Amino acid sequence: MKRPRLFYGYLIVAACFGIQAIGIGTHVTFGIFFKPLLTEFGWPRATLSGAHSLAFFMSGLLAVFLGRMNDRLGPRIVMTVTAFLLGLGLILMSRLSAAWQIYLFYGILFGMGLSSADVIALSTTARWFMRRRGMMTGIVKVGSGAGQVLIPLAASVLIARFGWRTSYVIIGAFVMLALIAIAQVLRRDPAYMGLLPDGERRTETSGPNMPERGISLREAIKGRPFWTICLANIAIISCLMVIMLHIVPHTTDLGLSTATAAAILATIGGISMAGRLGIGIAIDRVGTKACILVCFILFVSAFLCIQLATERWMLILFAIVYGFGHGGYFTLLSPLVAEHFGIRSHGVLFGIVLFAGTFGGGMGPVIAGHIFDVTGSYSSAFWICTAVITLGFGLLLSLRQKTPAREGSLDTRSTGSRS
Repeated sequence: MKRPRLFYGYLIVAACFGIQAIGIGTHVTFGIFFKPLLTEFGWPRATLSGAHSLAFFMSGLLAVFLGRMNDRLGPRIVMTVTAFLLGLGLILMSRLSAAWQIYLFYGILFGMGLSSADVIALSTTARWFMRRRGMMTGIVKVGSGAGQVLIPLAASVLIARFGWRTSYVIIGAFVMLALIAIAQVLRRDPAYMGLLPDGERRTETSGPNMPERGISLREAIKGRPFWTICLANIAIISCLMVIMLHIVPHTTDLGLSTATAAAILATIGGISMAGRLGIGIAIDRVGTKACILVCFILFVSAFLCIQLATERWMLILFAIVYGFGHGGYFTLLSPLVAEHFGIRSHGVLFGIVLFAGTFGGGMGPVIAGHIFDVTGSYSSAFWICTAVITLGFGLLLSLRQKTPAREGSLDTRSTGSRS
C-alpha cells in the first residue's frame, strides 16, 4: 500500500497539542485570578484552593469514564461535549458572587470539561504511534507548556485592561469555540482510517484490523505495578499542584509584583516545553526508568531551591529547574502505562492513573493553603512536598523496566504479578 503524503497521525498530534495548550493552560491560569478574587471577596486561601482542587479532582474522576468511552466510541464526541462544559464553567465565573458558586462553576463544570485534556489527547496519541510514542507524546505535552506560557500572560493583560469578570467571559468563549473545532479532527486510532501506527506500510502479517496488544482492565488491577503507578502519581501530583497554584501568591507574598509572579509561572511553562520534548525523545532511546530518575533529581533540587529563594533571579532559577522536571514527568505517564499494560485498555487504565493523580492534586493545594492560613508561610508545605515527592519517585523506581517491544512482549499471565 502506497504511503500517503501526510500521515493523519500528525494531524492528530497537532489537534492533541491544541487540546493540551488550551485545557491545561486555562487550568493553570486560575493562579492569575487568585489574588483578584481574594481582594474582591476576602475569602480564605483554603477556600479558593478548594475550588481549584475540586476541579482537578473532578477532572480525574470523570477521566476514568471518558477513558472507557474513548476506548469504545472514540474521542470526537467526547471532546465536543467536554469543550462546551469547559467554556461554560469559565463564562459563568464572571457572575461569581458567593463561595458556593465557585465550587459549582469552576470546581464542577470546569472540572468536568477539563477531564478530557489529558486522557483524550494522550490516549489517542498512544494509539496512533508505537515506535515514536515517546517523542509524539512529548510534542503533544509541549502544548500544555505553551498554554502555560501564553494563556496566563494573556489573562494578566486582560485582567489589567478589562477586570477579572470580563476576562473570564473572553477566555471562556475562546476556549469553548476553539476546542469544539479541534474535536472534529480527532479519530480514535489509525485502523479507523485503514492505516497503521506510525504511518507504516501494511504487510502480510499486519493490517488495519490487527487486534490491539495489551491486557484488560481486570488483569491490570490484579497486579502490583498498576497500583504502584497510581500511588506514586497521588504523591507526586499532590506536590506539583501545590506549586502550580501557590507559586503566584507565594511570589507576591515575597514582595514581588504580580507581573513578576506571572513571569515565574510563564517560565515554568516555557521550560516545561523543553522538558516534555526532551524526556519524550529520551523515553524512546533510554526507556522510562532513566527518565524517571532524571525527573526525581530535578524535583528534589527545585523544592530545596524554593526554600532559599527570596529574590527574582532565585525564583527564576527555581522555575527553570522545576519546569524541566514538571514537563518531563507529565510526558512520562502515558508511555509508562502503555509500556507496562499495552494499548488494549489504555484509555481506562490511563484514566484511573490520572484520577489517582487528581486525588492527590486535589488534597495538596488545600493542605498547603491551610498551612499558610495557620502559619503565614509556605515553608512547612514545601518541606512536606520534598518528602512526599521523594516517596512517590521511590515507588516508580521500584518498577521493572519493560523491554522495548512493549505491546508485543506483554504476557497477560505474568504482567499482573511482576513489579
